[in-house]
Amino acid sequence: MRRAPPPRRLAMMGGMARAGRDMTAVAEREGRATETAMERERVAHVRPYRFAVDEFARMGEAGIFTEDDRVELIDGTVLEMTPIGPPHAGIVGRLTELFVTRLAGRAYVSVQNPIRLDRHTEPQPDLVVARRRRSGYTDRHPGADDVLLVVEVADSSLRHDREQKAPRYGKAGIPETWLVDLAAGTVTVYSDPGPDGYARAQVRRRGDGLRSDLRRAAGEEDRDAADGGPALDVRIDEIFD
Repeated sequence: MRRAPPPRRLAMMGGMARAGRDMTAVAEREGRATETAMERERVAHVRPYRFAVDEFARMGEAGIFTEDDRVELIDGTVLEMTPIGPPHAGIVGRLTELFVTRLAGRAYVSVQNPIRLDRHTEPQPDLVVARRRRSGYTDRHPGADDVLLVVEVADSSLRHDREQKAPRYGKAGIPETWLVDLAAGTVTVYSDPGPDGYARAQVRRRGDGLRSDLRRAAGEEDRDAADGGPALDVRIDEIFD
């Protein structure tokens, strides 16, 4: 019958076994870390393609997108826009009537049509107020230098409009953006555009008024702008009542 090893030897054998297991575990971890690093290196070389505005337009001409498709180009990515429900459509219609009536002959009002911010971005705001041009923008979409005011009406798209679209309007130099929050019944006015977006954001509620200075709206300054007064005046109650 084989004699059992002495306790000291057993302890040494157990320690060697544990050391072996530890070394194996370390090797496995190092192997996994190396594989992960190699995978990250491979992924780092894979970059998404950014579509240019002209390419986006050709997609529409080729029938990839139809007139019924609600898509816009944001930073080179084609994004599907949220469906328009009755509250959204109703507020856009109400604002359109207010803008067209009050800016007739002084500015160009566009509803849910594209504007070009840069080579890779062409959003479709709910409303745009732009400088008048003799062509009536039949030759091109308004660019950032043409736009005086952007209005986005938001329900489920609130976060996207606030965190993605509004900052881009500010970076493009658009003087002012109104973000209409249907659920809260408020309008956030973004102003003072700069390289990082808008420097100011003011929330207006029922009982408040909205005033936008559109002195660049026409080829020549209108009387209100020349006198230093607002060219566009809208009460919040007119939007939500």
